[in-house]
Amino acid sequence: MSRVEYAGGEQVHVVARGPADGPVALLTTGLGGAWFDWTRVVDLLAGRHRTIAFDRPGLGLSPAGHAPPSLRRDLRILEDLAEAAGSPVVPVAHSMAAFPAEALARLRPDLVAGLVLVDPSAERDPRVRLRKAAALTPLTTALARLLDATRLAGIVGPAGRRLVLRRTSRRGDVASPALIRRVYGRGTVAGTVLAENLAYREMALDLHRLRRRRPFPPVPLVVLTALGDQHTRRRAEQWRRTHEELAAMSPHGRQVVFRDARHMLMIDEPDAVAAAVAEVTGPEGAAGAAPEDRACGG
Repeated sequence: MSRVEYAGGEQVHVVARGPADGPVALLTTGLGGAWFDWTRVVDLLAGRHRTIAFDRPGLGLSPAGHAPPSLRRDLRILEDLAEAAGSPVVPVAHSMAAFPAEALARLRPDLVAGLVLVDPSAERDPRVRLRKAAALTPLTTALARLLDATRLAGIVGPAGRRLVLRRTSRRGDVASPALIRRVYGRGTVAGTVLAENLAYREMALDLHRLRRRRPFPPVPLVVLTALGDQHTRRRAEQWRRTHEELAAMSPHGRQVVFRDARHMLMIDEPDAVAAAVAEVTGPEGAAGAAPEDRACGG
């Protein structure tokens, strides 16, 4: 079921599937993603789980945001969607969406049954000299309007999606060319991607500060790590260790490493993502396990 809901003071496009009384997985994509990135995962979970995939403001089919991207704004959106679900949820967060998902677990543990982080963004020591994301958001909005007015959005957006997928996925897109044009042909999407990129380090810093004040709850946590698009052994090892630290936030946390898979794990390794969700929502999700290392390809 596809609809637009109000959450966190914003309008967000939401697609829900699965039994109404099933464990709830709240699916949120990374920079520039859309709800259909989770299609293969949702297909695997739909028999038992209630899946709620949504587009952040300005992405997918969501209208442009009223507030600029920030940890606070995205946290409020997650909070409202989780409350509307009627029971504790499992946020399944990809890339930079891991920032507000972790913040939700720390600030509203009553809403979080567990957490699955899919090749999450991670910054050990984020620093911001000057907060400029909010001030520059009007420029990104103007760019979006220009792309629409000149019809360049219909060229630049789909081409950008193809370029990103070639670098971050071994399996290719999950959506039809027509749907890609419909979504990425919107100037709003391109403007929002730029605005979120500008806000990235500010969000990382805000989460870093939150970690000092609020502990991570002892809930099941699975961190899925993709090393296939880390270009050197050193970078791959740094990425693995950083994610290992994320998994250690919970006494019930563990890490699964994919040596060959790329960043878009929900597209390339949907079975592994679905298995992580099932683990966290099942009785076995309450027990920790040693990190795993898998050589999985596309």
